[in-house]
Amino acid sequence: MLEKIKSLVEAKNVKELRLLTEDMNDADIADAVEELDPEGRVILFRALRKDIAAEVFAHLSSDTKEDLVSQLTAPELGRIVDELFLDDAADLVEELPADVVKRVLENASPETRRGINQLLQYQEDSAGSIMTTEYISLKPDMNVEESFKHIREVGTDKETLYTCYVIDPKGLLIGVVTVRTMLLSQYADKICDIMTDTNIISVNTNDDREKVTELFQKYDFMAIPVVDSENHLVGIVTVDDAMEVLEEESTEDFHKMAAMLPMDEPYLSMGVLELAKKRVIWLMVLMISATLSGQIITHYTSVFEALPALIASIPMLMDTGGNAGSQSSTLVIRGIAVGELKIYDALKVLFKELRVSLLVGSGLALVNFVYKYSLSGDLLLSITVGISLFATVIFAQIIGGMLPLLAKAVGFDPALMAAPIVTTIVDAGSLTMYFAVASKIMSV
Repeated sequence: MLEKIKSLVEAKNVKELRLLTEDMNDADIADAVEELDPEGRVILFRALRKDIAAEVFAHLSSDTKEDLVSQLTAPELGRIVDELFLDDAADLVEELPADVVKRVLENASPETRRGINQLLQYQEDSAGSIMTTEYISLKPDMNVEESFKHIREVGTDKETLYTCYVIDPKGLLIGVVTVRTMLLSQYADKICDIMTDTNIISVNTNDDREKVTELFQKYDFMAIPVVDSENHLVGIVTVDDAMEVLEEESTEDFHKMAAMLPMDEPYLSMGVLELAKKRVIWLMVLMISATLSGQIITHYTSVFEALPALIASIPMLMDTGGNAGSQSSTLVIRGIAVGELKIYDALKVLFKELRVSLLVGSGLALVNFVYKYSLSGDLLLSITVGISLFATVIFAQIIGGMLPLLAKAVGFDPALMAAPIVTTIVDAGSLTMYFAVASKIMSV
């Protein structure tokens, strides 16, 4: 399909392009736009129907959007921005450079500009910043027949038709009714009699957007109403926007867990210098903190001089401890992210990690003791390494399990307490325990 689109673009066959794209999915068309050169993108975009062009535009990357905005004429740009749902238009304004944003807003209709500005007033990462104001609202005294007529009149420009929101004359959210409920009711039935008016699940405009995604995961909604502090309905968040937030939050967590600053752009779109800046800060912090392990080794130089064989087991202890701690921290961070674990579960996590680490540590220590003794024939050395490994695994898994919860308790992102941080702490602890055990058992 992509090759056919490319050939039609090269031939500038706008008529055939329009016919071909009318039966294609918006996301597939967007993929094709991304693959074309700047001139080809404009040709394909101009061949699209106005409503399809707006949907495709919403799927494009920031760089491609900026490229298209710079090449489209003012009337073309105005039509696209006006066709976009307001939340997508607001996202566009947030992610483009100031000079490009100026051109976008100049060519948008006054109504669209007002809607964009309203959404941009809300704090970043809040429910208000990701909501749309394009929803279906009904009055409680309307009957089903009147409601369907209203939906047909205004529904073309709304993000979702399935769920409708019932508001009183003051704009307060008083109920929710689905199209399914209305279809199964009589035309004469009043909306106030068939709507759900208890246990309405909603979010406040200032709620964190992560809370919104948690509600979608818990209740399987298609949309969630957004209200202000006085329960006035001001917008809705749809499931597609919630999934975008979930993807962004997951990507940000992955970056933090890999000891990098979060990246807002795709990997291939970022310059080498920018990528280096994202990585070097945390690497610098971890490098400096890792010098603690070196100081511990320096402090116990006399132990090495007395028994050089101890040195050989240091990499194994540090690696095993780091891996054990990473396993625990990954599970707990994931549990926090999906809402399975809360701060008040700390004692449960501690007790569980203690039991798991006792089992895992015992198994690893026993295998290591047998292996070490078979190689060296030194009983005391084998016991020393085995006990140290046992203690290291317990220490590592408890640290890995508790640090993310501690971070959450003090207001930090639990993802920060992932493998790099845990490994740095566990390395220092494992070395200290190793030398302490060696000093006691082997009298060095």
